[in-house]
This record gives sequence, structure tokens and C-alpha cells, in this order.
Amino acid sequence: MQINQNKRKIRLILLSFLMSIILSGIKFFAYFLTHSNAILSDALESIINIFASGFALYSVRLAAMPKDSNHPYGHGKVEFFSAGFEGALIIIASFIIGYGAVLRLLDPAPLSNLSSGSGLIVLTVILNTALGFILIREGRSLNSLALTADGKHLLSDSMSSVLLLLSIGLVLITGKVWIDSVASLVFGALIAYNGYQLLRSSVAGLMDESDLTLMKKVVDTIETHKNENWIDVHNLRVQQYGSDLHVDCHLTLPYYWPLQQAHDAVHEFEDALKASHAGEMEIFVHADPCLPQCCYFCRVNNCPVRQHDFQLDLVWDVENLAKNQKLFNEVKIST
Repeated sequence: MQINQNKRKIRLILLSFLMSIILSGIKFFAYFLTHSNAILSDALESIINIFASGFALYSVRLAAMPKDSNHPYGHGKVEFFSAGFEGALIIIASFIIGYGAVLRLLDPAPLSNLSSGSGLIVLTVILNTALGFILIREGRSLNSLALTADGKHLLSDSMSSVLLLLSIGLVLITGKVWIDSVASLVFGALIAYNGYQLLRSSVAGLMDESDLTLMKKVVDTIETHKNENWIDVHNLRVQQYGSDLHVDCHLTLPYYWPLQQAHDAVHEFEDALKASHAGEMEIFVHADPCLPQCCYFCRVNNCPVRQHDFQLDLVWDVENLAKNQKLFNEVKIST
């Protein structure tokens, strides 16, 4: 299953790479027809798409490689590098676009064949939008930041092209050539923001920043499959490496259980988590023995060593399960 997912990611990124080359050629042809600075900006940004998709293709292929002695957690984090590389290239392109727009504002040049050029840009918008939505959908399904980042980049490219078309329409209506350069400046600012967002996601992943959405998904899975023998879960941590997840936590079980029974309960806990994730999931569970204070929220039936009556269910949410302590430390029990 994992091999098929990796093959699918590689095919999608390869499609994006080839499409970027084709669309870049169309946009440069539109520029040679019109001499529009805004269209040139769009074409230059498409070159970034080619480099970004090429690096994303490399990163997805590398991320698909199995673990080895040098990379015991796999190669998945390279996808964060891919997103960061793409974001950095986008920001560089935005400065180049802005510089060119200022020069054209100071020394405007006549435009031509705007209608024909606009038709070509409309074609690129349709193709970019369709492929962008496909990459984002598949990226989320396969937990691939590289696919998602490439899809968002294509969608931002489409949005920028739509603004470009509006500026060309204003030039045709008003005859004011300077609108073209102003649109190019706006275009540059827009893609700079998108580049920053990608760069921010990349740094967050490389620094193992907590992903609240991902954490909530894991917590919801634990809550949904909650077993009466799972007395308490705490010190829960979730990390993503490409499409793979690494989860570790402490699971409190009855202290009097034999080792085999505790082992089986841990496996049941792990299987519930793995069933909720499409990619690979590596789970480390530390089994904790229960304490007398756990009796207040323990639902184990016919417990032979119960010292206190059950009083309440604890709330299993992101905040509680992430704490490095048993949950009774956060609950005031009425005695």
C-alpha cells in the first residue's frame, strides 16, 4: 500500500513538473506577443514553478526510500526542505518582479496584442487551477507536504494570473499603460506572501513544531476507540516525516495485569491509531501502572484492588493528553 502511495506521489509531481514547463512556454509566448510587464512577471514566476516542481520530484523520490542505518526515522523530512526551497524561490522571484515593475513605471513602453495574450493566459489559469486542486487533494490524502505545497503554489499562480487578466482589461478600457506595471507590483507582493507561507510551513516541520490539526486527529482517534482498560493517556507527541507519522505516549493500565495482557492492550491501542492513517505510522507506547488516585476516573469493571469509587470521566483533549503527567494531577476529586 505504501509503495503504491509513493508511486502515486511521484506521478503527480512529475505531471506538475511537465505541466510547469508547458505553461511557462505559453506565458513567455504571450509576453512576446504583448510586451506586457505583468505577463512577463507571470512568466518569470512560472520558471520558479519548474525549479520547484523539479526539486519536489526529487524530494518525493527520496522520501519514498526505506529507512537505513543513517536515517532511522526515514527520509520523509526532505519534503519540508522541498517546501522551503519552493518558498524561497517564490520570494526571490517576487523581488525580481517588483524591480522590473518599477523600471517599467519609470520608463513605460507600448503594449500590443493584448487580446491574444489574454486568451493564452486564460488557458494557463484553467490548467493551473485544475492541477492545483488535484495536488492539494492528493497531498492531504497522502499526508505529503511537497504535493500540498506545489498545489497551493499553482493555485496562487492562477489567482495572480486572474489579477493579471483584470489589469489587462483595465489597460484595454482606459488605455493607461502604467496599470500594467502597478499590477505587476501587486502580483509580486502576492506571491511573496505565498512564498513566506510555504517557508513558514517548512521551518515549522523541520523544527518539529506541534501541528494542532494533526494532534487533534490523533486525539480524536484515541477518544473514539477509548477502551475501559485505557485508564489514562498522557505525554502524547506526534511528529510528521513526509507522509509518515511518529507517535509516542504513556498509556496507564491496571498495575496487577500480567505482562502478556498489558502487551496485548498496547497492541490494541496501536492498531486503533494505525487504522486511522493512510501512510506509515510508527508508535512507541510506554505502559504505566495505575495508582490509587486513578480509581476516581477508572472504568475497569470488577477491579479487585479498587480503593475509591468511580466519580467522573476525564476529558481527553489535545491539552490534557499532551501533558507529561497523569491526568489526576489536573483534576480536583471530591472526597
